[in-house]
Amino acid sequence: MKEIVTVQVGDFANFVGSHFWNFQDELLGLAGDPSADSVFKNQDLNMDVLYRTGETQQGIPSYTPRLVSVNLRGSLGSMNSQGTLYTEVASTSRDVVTWTGRVSTQASEPFKRNLFLQRLYEEEENSNINEIPGSNNDSRTEYEDKDIIECLENDVQFWTDYSKVHYHPRSLYELDRVWANVEEFNNYGIGRDSFAWSVQGEEISDRLRFFVEECDHIQGFQFIVDDSGGFSAVAAEFLENIVDEYTNIPVLLYAVQGSGSRTNLQSGKLTVSEVLHDSISFSRLSSYCKLIVPVGLPSLSKSKASRFLHIEDAKHFHSSAVYAAALHSISLPFRMVPVGPSADSCSISGAVDIHGVVQMLSGQGRQNMVSVLDVAMPAPALTGGQNNLSLLEVLQPLTPQTDDDVEDMLAIEHMTVHGALASEGHRASVSEVKDKVDGAFRCASTRPMFCHLSVALCPLPIPLPFPSIFGNNVGKQGELIGGQTINSSPKGSLEVHSVPMAARLRSSSAVLPLLENKLRNLQRFGIQRGAAGAELLRSWSFGMEELVEMEEMLSKMAAALRPPQLTSDSD
Repeated sequence: MKEIVTVQVGDFANFVGSHFWNFQDELLGLAGDPSADSVFKNQDLNMDVLYRTGETQQGIPSYTPRLVSVNLRGSLGSMNSQGTLYTEVASTSRDVVTWTGRVSTQASEPFKRNLFLQRLYEEEENSNINEIPGSNNDSRTEYEDKDIIECLENDVQFWTDYSKVHYHPRSLYELDRVWANVEEFNNYGIGRDSFAWSVQGEEISDRLRFFVEECDHIQGFQFIVDDSGGFSAVAAEFLENIVDEYTNIPVLLYAVQGSGSRTNLQSGKLTVSEVLHDSISFSRLSSYCKLIVPVGLPSLSKSKASRFLHIEDAKHFHSSAVYAAALHSISLPFRMVPVGPSADSCSISGAVDIHGVVQMLSGQGRQNMVSVLDVAMPAPALTGGQNNLSLLEVLQPLTPQTDDDVEDMLAIEHMTVHGALASEGHRASVSEVKDKVDGAFRCASTRPMFCHLSVALCPLPIPLPFPSIFGNNVGKQGELIGGQTINSSPKGSLEVHSVPMAARLRSSSAVLPLLENKLRNLQRFGIQRGAAGAELLRSWSFGMEELVEMEEMLSKMAAALRPPQLTSDSD
C-alpha cells in the first residue's frame, strides 16, 4: 500500500477538505450498508491510503484521516481541537510563567452545535448502545433532513458545521496568538508577521511526522492551501520544511480560493495589495512543490462549470463543495487497488500514484509544473442523450485565467471518469467508458500529446450535509433529464443521491495567461522604478533581490509554455 498524507492550511482549504472527507466517509458507510446501491459495495478502492487505523484510550478501534489541518485559533466552531473520539486533556501552556502580577482571562461562550451536528451526535450515541440500524422511520427522518438542509444553507459559518468525520487529536492545529478573523488575515505580509516557524513550526512538524512515520510506503503529500491571504505565508514555511525533511516525497499542491473571497463582487477589481499578494504567493508556493494546481474562479456561479448547478458565490459552503468533488475525482486513481499487468478489474482501470501523475504532467516535455483542473459535474451519459455533449466537451476549467481556445499539441493530461451512465440509464462499464473517450479523442480537432485515463464504476456519493446546488434537470443518479436549468428550487442530497463525474489535470499552455498576469503585476507594482507597491513589499520584508528571483522564476515558467516562435529570436 502507498499511503497519502493530506495537509490543509487555511480557512477555505479546510472548507474544501471538509467536503472531501465527507465524500470518503459516505463511501465507507455505503460499502457496509446492505440497502445501498451495489456499485458502492465493490469499489476496488483502498481507503487505507487516506486513513489510519488506531485505538482510543478506551480501547475502541478508530479509523481517522491521515491529516494535518492548520487554521486560525477559534476557527473550529463547536468542535474541539482534540477531535471527538479521544478524551485527551488539552495541553497547558508551554511557556514558563514568570509574571507575578494580576492576570485577567478572557473567554468566549462556546459555539453550539447546529441541527446537523446535534443529530449526528445523537445517532452516534444511539449506535453506542447497540441500537439496530435501518429502522423504518422515513417520515420523521425526511422532516428532520429538510430542517437540517435549511439550517446548513443559511447558517454555515465554520467548516466544522458540516463535517461528519472523526479526526485524530494530532490532526487539528490552531495558530497561537491569532484569533479567527479571516478578513484581516488577508495578505502574505500579515501571514509572515503573525507566524514564525521557529515558534510554532516544530509542533506542526511533529504532527506531520506522526502520520508520515506510520506509513509503510508513502506515495506523496496532498497539500491544499487557501492562498487568498496570510495562510500562503504559513503554507510556504510548512512546504519548505517538508521539502527539507522529506526530499524524495512529491507534493501535489492545490492552491484554492473561494469565489469572490477577495474581489469586490460589484466592480470585480483587485487592489494593489491583492495583485501583489497573488504574484508573491504563487511564486513562493510553487518553489516548494513538484506540481501546483490553482483552483478557484472569481465567480463560479457564472462559469461554464456551473451549467447544471446553482451556486451562490458568497457561500464558501457552495463553491468548496464543487472544488472538493473535483479533488476527490482526481485522487481516486491514487487509491485504486492495483491489478496485474494481464488482468483488468471490472470496476476500475488506470491506477496511478501521486508520483506517477506528477512525473507525467511536470516531468516530461516542457517540464511545466502548473496544471489546469477541469471538471464535469455531473458528467453526461456516454451517448450525450438530450444534451448531445461528449465528456471532452463538457469538461470546464476550475483554474482561473485560462485560455479557452488554445491549441496545444504538447499538452499532457490525466483524466478520471467515474460513475458514468450509459444511454439507457444504467452504469456504463469500464470498457465502454474507455472506448467512448478514445473515440472522442479521435474525432476531436485537437488532441493532447498524451492522456492517461482512469475509470471507476463508483460515482460521487452525495451525503446529507452536501449543499443544495443541483439544477432541476439533474436526476436521482445524476442523470441529465433536460436541457437548460430553469428557475426553480435547487436540489440537494434528498433528491440527488449520486452523480457521475469527470475531472482532468492538464499540463497545457492554456495556463499561460495566468502566469503572464502574475509576472506583469509583480513587475508593474513591485519592481519597476516608482512601483506603487514597492513600499508595501518592503513592509512585507521582501528585498529587491528576492523580488527579482521571483520575477525570473515566473518568466521561466511562462517562457516554457510560449510557442517557439515567441521565445526565440528570428534572424
